Amino acid sequence: MSRKLVECVPNFSEGRDRAKVDRIAAAIAAWPGAVVLDLELDADHNRSVITFAAPPETVVEAALAGAAKAAELIDLTQHQGVHPRIGATDVMPFVPLEGVTLEDCVKLAEHAAAELWKRLRIPTYLYEAAARRPDRVNLENLRRGQFEGLREEVRTNPDRAPDFGDAELHPTAGATVVGARKFLIAYNINLATADVEIAKRIAKGIRHSTGGFRFVKAMGVPLASRGLAQVSMNLTDFEATPIHRVFECVRSEAARYGVAVAGSEIIGLIPKKALEMTADFYLRVENFQPSMVLENRVAEAMAERTGLNEFLEALAAPAPAPGGGSAAAAAAAMGAALGAMVARLSKLDPAPFEDWRAWFAAAVQRDADAYNAVVAAYKRPKAERAPYVEEAMRGATVVPLEVLQRAAALAAALEKLTAHSPAKFASDVTTARALAQAAQTGARANVDINLAYLPEGDFKAGVAAALAAL
Repeated sequence: MSRKLVECVPNFSEGRDRAKVDRIAAAIAAWPGAVVLDLELDADHNRSVITFAAPPETVVEAALAGAAKAAELIDLTQHQGVHPRIGATDVMPFVPLEGVTLEDCVKLAEHAAAELWKRLRIPTYLYEAAARRPDRVNLENLRRGQFEGLREEVRTNPDRAPDFGDAELHPTAGATVVGARKFLIAYNINLATADVEIAKRIAKGIRHSTGGFRFVKAMGVPLASRGLAQVSMNLTDFEATPIHRVFECVRSEAARYGVAVAGSEIIGLIPKKALEMTADFYLRVENFQPSMVLENRVAEAMAERTGLNEFLEALAAPAPAPGGGSAAAAAAAMGAALGAMVARLSKLDPAPFEDWRAWFAAAVQRDADAYNAVVAAYKRPKAERAPYVEEAMRGATVVPLEVLQRAAALAAALEKLTAHSPAKFASDVTTARALAQAAQTGARANVDINLAYLPEGDFKAGVAAALAAL
């Protein structure tokens, strides 16, 4: 069963007190399915980056938990660092990782931005793919003036009003920029000089906004603790502008000023493909391809062996989802697949059965997602839980109802197939019909149990009418 995962990379304005950052990370990790993948602190920047991944139904709640803890622990009026910032949780991007699209992440970002204002009274701005105005796509435009400047300007300049919230920053937590974007590499190159002007000139030459590389954002900053200057960068599309090309350009530009590169650093995580591209560039391996990497080949081989076993392992795991609803959809998918097989062997049109198979296969994950949404709704504060629980329970009722309706149609089609296929396929059709019947039984049980938790009203009456029609 395919997974759905979203990466979230919130940046917090605290890079010197590890205990505070650990408490923020713990708040994130406390949510079901949220896994903290990396945690980076920088004392000169006075900033930390926490990278975590979670299913779409819990990723926003995990991010909000981190933001709430940051608002509790970080006071921007007492904060100093070389990195621009406007908030305790300065930026909160959502990135499609597996089984989700950038458009899905835009919706997650909009929801997170609205909830930050609603729950924490922290005004929010949307950026990158979630931006509602062209001038707010770029993060640097939103951070212009930083916390101190924006705090004053937002009160008098309507052009700087937040997308969510009043034109008044949170007194200590400021504002947060929330967005959706592709994978970004935070990459810094340290120069063997304390002259920050050299780093600033190089940054100006390589960043896209001042005529440099496409997909490169850069600035020059001092690293006082190390006596170095740094070209600090975000590479927003490493495939279009590879990391090795940027490194070579910075090294060449630094040499013009008689300065060497002291080293480089990656903040957070980097895709394996970016390193493969760099290895290919420097090693000049003429026959290089990703499948030559041992770990890639092992992953491919393992993927070839997963599928049904992976789903069965997930089904057997001590977790409520996937559960009976997903199993019912899987049974229907197998019944449809058998129907397609018999249709082909009987020289009949398999297209209807293939359509059913694809729909039921997708419903396996949809049912699991719907149940996880119910779990997430119950995790909300008790005072505001009721409407979210009701909405989630409706979703958990609709999915098995649709499975039930389509499984009934599949069963009817399989019955007709019995009359039009050779007798030698009778056992296959019988098995397919039994699977379709099992799907109906299981889906109906899920509809009934979820419906019992919903109040009387139009929705419940509509479901009852749909069941009666079957």
